[in-house]
Order: sequence, then C-alpha cells, then structure tokens
Amino acid sequence: MDIELKENERIDDLEYKNFKIIQNKDGFCFGIDAVLLSDFSKNIKKDSKVIDLGTGTGIIPILLCGKTKLKKIVGVEAQKEVYEMAKKSVKLNNLEDKIEIINENILNLENILDTNSYDVIVTNPPYKKQNTGLTNSDERKLISRHEILANLEDFIEISTKMLKDKGEFFMVHRPERLVDIFSLMRKYKIEPKEIRLVFSNVKNPPKMVLIKGVKNGGQYLKFRENLYIYNEDGTYTNEILKIYGKL
Repeated sequence: MDIELKENERIDDLEYKNFKIIQNKDGFCFGIDAVLLSDFSKNIKKDSKVIDLGTGTGIIPILLCGKTKLKKIVGVEAQKEVYEMAKKSVKLNNLEDKIEIINENILNLENILDTNSYDVIVTNPPYKKQNTGLTNSDERKLISRHEILANLEDFIEISTKMLKDKGEFFMVHRPERLVDIFSLMRKYKIEPKEIRLVFSNVKNPPKMVLIKGVKNGGQYLKFRENLYIYNEDGTYTNEILKIYGKL
C-alpha cells in the first residue's frame, strides 16, 4: 500500500494481528497505558459504537478492532499533525470500514456527533494539570501530557453527553487523581464500577489506574486484581506478555 511518510515518521509493528502504526519519533509515541486500556476494555459488546477521546495516532482504535467485534469507533484528535498520522495508520491497516478519525477538540464534539448514541467511551487523557510538573518544549508532547486543550472534567462531561443510558466508560489515568476522577464521574452520572491498579513491580506504589464506569449505573465498585508489569528480575510478567500477545 502506498503510504507517504513525512520526515521523522516511521512505521512500527504492533506485533499483534499484523497491525502497524505510524508515529513520529520526535512526537509523543504511545505507551503501555494505551495497550493496557485496550485490554481492559476488550469485553465490550458486539456491534458497539465507540468513541476514543484523544486518540493520538490511533493506537486504541486499531487494537480494539483486533480485540473486539465493535461496529464502529470514532477517534477524536485535536492536533492536526497527529490526526493525519492516525488517518494514515487506519488506511495502512485496511480499517477504514471500522475506524473514523476526526480532527477536533473534544469540547466541540456534541456539535459534530449525535449525543446519547454511543455504547462505549474509551479515553487515555492528559494526566497532568496545566502548569504542573515538568513541561516539555515540544508542543505536541506538552498537549499530550498536560490539560491544555481540555481538562479532566471536560473529558468526563463530554463522555456522559455522548453515551447512551447504561453506556460504558473506560479510562486510564494516574492514581493521584483518583479523588478528582470519582468526584467528577459522580457529578456527571457515570458511576464507577470497576477499578484496577497497575504497578511497575511489587515493591513500588501503583503508577496507573484503569477505571470502568456506567452512565446512570447502580452504586457498586469492584476492585480487580492488581496488575504488575515487571517481575523482580526486570522481565515482563506473564500477564503483560499475554496482553501483548507474546503468550
């Protein structure tokens, strides 16, 4: 397939069902958090209509097309250059019938897509509040990591507007933001239903948290077993190898 790459763009093999992705080595490349979120949300119902808020280069839509029997997934990406890479990755994997990528800020989404009509929202939003932590001079990386174009409340508010009643919401974030996350989910009537903490290894505190919520769901929170990325010798755990399709 004839895909024209820009300078510094490369094609990476996802080593999963022959999928590939186009990334810019100088930009913000996907990490294990996106891979873990795609695995955490893989049990969505057949023929679901899905939105990925802040899709980046399209990693989550591509993986979910391999892990689920979804009908359609819309990836929303505000940065034009990153959006264009995602579009090319969709074409590269022959997934145009399943994935639509749109170049838009999530704040404008209800003016573009039908509200109250999607079965699932997945999102790997920027983790850091604006003007906190170390900042990066590269604007693409800064926008990917910090709440510049939209904040945590924006992601949760637009999710409840787009989801059907009893629609499912999946997010990966940082444990230190859990109080904010649960407070905002309740505010916008997305009830937290499942939580899974992700650790680098058994000796360190959790570094990520995977959360499932249901719009207008009942009040009951289930803790899934902890997920450890590395064994004590620094190798991947068997569960991580399974998620990556290595076992």
